[in-house]
Amino acid sequence: MVLRSFASFFCALKSSECSETRAGARRPCSRGIFQHEKNQIMTTNVWLQHSWMDYKLQWDPMEYGGVDVLYVPSDTIWLPDVVLYNNADGNYQVTIMTKAKLSYNGTVEWAPPAIYKSMCQIDVEFFPFDRQQCEMKFGSWTYGGLEVDLKHRDEHLEREVEEEVEGVDGPTKETVWVVEEGIDLSDYYPSVEWDILKVPGKRHSKRYPCCESPFIDITYEIHLRRKTLFYTVNLIFPSVGISFLTALVFYLPSDGGEKISLCISILISLTVFFLLLVEIIPSTSLVIPLIGKYLLFTMVLVTLSVVVTVVTLNVHYRSPTTHTMPRWMRRLFIDILPRFLLMTRPLPPGHHNKNNRKRDSRTSNFSLMGNHQFASAILDQQTDLLSPHFRPSFGGNSRPEDSSFSSFQRNGSPVRSAVESVAYIADHLKNEEDDKQVIEDWKYISVVMDRIFLITFTFACAFGTAVIIARAPSIYDNTPALA
Repeated sequence: MVLRSFASFFCALKSSECSETRAGARRPCSRGIFQHEKNQIMTTNVWLQHSWMDYKLQWDPMEYGGVDVLYVPSDTIWLPDVVLYNNADGNYQVTIMTKAKLSYNGTVEWAPPAIYKSMCQIDVEFFPFDRQQCEMKFGSWTYGGLEVDLKHRDEHLEREVEEEVEGVDGPTKETVWVVEEGIDLSDYYPSVEWDILKVPGKRHSKRYPCCESPFIDITYEIHLRRKTLFYTVNLIFPSVGISFLTALVFYLPSDGGEKISLCISILISLTVFFLLLVEIIPSTSLVIPLIGKYLLFTMVLVTLSVVVTVVTLNVHYRSPTTHTMPRWMRRLFIDILPRFLLMTRPLPPGHHNKNNRKRDSRTSNFSLMGNHQFASAILDQQTDLLSPHFRPSFGGNSRPEDSSFSSFQRNGSPVRSAVESVAYIADHLKNEEDDKQVIEDWKYISVVMDRIFLITFTFACAFGTAVIIARAPSIYDNTPALA
């Protein structure tokens, strides 16, 4: 009997004049927040808690059998047309019309569930050690502040704050009313990727030249901090490890022929990580993300390592027939720099004991004399050893064998020819030894250059990693998360 009496009343109310109804107090109860970074969209699963006074929905419980509360279909009563201004999918209003709770004193409570998709501009400057601030702006689409005045349910906790906002004529001061805990997180399902730091609700009252009535909106700011464990393990650590491999290129021996191959492999690996980063973050030209800066820095180092490796390989394979070693290069890279780099060059084989070589008088004399002098000495000895009948007689008398001796001198001695051949071979061996020594000097210079670049690139990788990664402010942020 009571419900039948109220049914006609609701139908009449729905088409009646509602301009004097004052609505206010809404507070979302969040159950989940999901961030779609690539599309810059935040999806929130909330209960929108509305409460307002409608004087036309008052009754005396004594006249209706003591009934003081009713649950009625929400489409049979007046509802404030509060919408999400910064929506991203075209659904401005609640789509599930749940029942509303009516009290006998005219209080209407309505808490429909909703899934909103709102625009959220992602700041990727410090990705993956970043913090984001997303907003949900609610306001009446039709009514001004004189018809529908939006207020937060916990308005007794509001504090007045002056904020600087960007207007048409430049920055201006605006008074806002802030509630620190604007969203109820008691039923919130914690995210595996984000921490919620704070959720203030701000009430704005704006006036425009076109209208006398102010326009009221309530903006909920959701401050998020990314949980970095996933990206640290799967993105940061591999990138740092690959960057330090760049320095190990200069520890490889040049004779192996794998230095350039390692450089190119590192460069390809960094390119793969860079393409993976592009797939994760939104396409923006405003800033370069932190991990992007680090990957670019590492790619520059790898590119320089390729260039430097080509130079060291060029030095390694030089020879006396192609290059002449300058005196300053020998002095700098063989005599001076190895002492500072703590490098000791081993002595060539056969040169470990100079004293033993000095004790060998014959070898020492032959080594000090030129090869032609050595050959002349051998010839003199061979002439002295000739048989007496080849020697000329003293006193002017000549033997019959003189003609044979003259013929021997004219035709040439086989011993002389052999000695000249030995001298030629000795000259050739000495030249080969000198050339080999020069080649070894070039190789040693390339080793010294590798040591210099090994130290330089190791320091550059360590310094660049510390400077770039340490710039993220969230690394030093110890603010406890609300959820």
